Amino acid sequence: MQSNDVRTLLHCAVPTVAAGMVGVAVSAAVVGSKGALGAAFGTLLVVLFMVSGLMVLQRTARSLPHLFQMMGLLVYTTQILLLMVVLTALRSSSAFHPKSFALTLLAATLVWIAAQVRSHMKAKVLYVEPDTARTPS
Repeated sequence: MQSNDVRTLLHCAVPTVAAGMVGVAVSAAVVGSKGALGAAFGTLLVVLFMVSGLMVLQRTARSLPHLFQMMGLLVYTTQILLLMVVLTALRSSSAFHPKSFALTLLAATLVWIAAQVRSHMKAKVLYVEPDTARTPS
């Protein structure tokens, strides 16, 4: 993993975990321990989904750069659909408070996406490789 990839990962994961901690605290205060458990599970799920998607995109960028944009759209669409499936499957769970889970999952997802957009906007990655081997004649 390149240094700019690690920087992007940190710039996305730290705010997401912070938002998840806020969600856990609010859920614990409002609902109790089941709310805190649901919020923590939602945050963990978002971080795992988004980190795996970022890894897939970085691997695609290295090996198949011409498919990068298409793979980005496919990965994000798949992530959102899988999160929706998980939300639907766990909406009537008694192990944790489903509303705390869903709201924290939504908030953490939005924070991750916003942080990733900000990280890419601030990154100074060359999209054209300068030709350093040539010397002026």
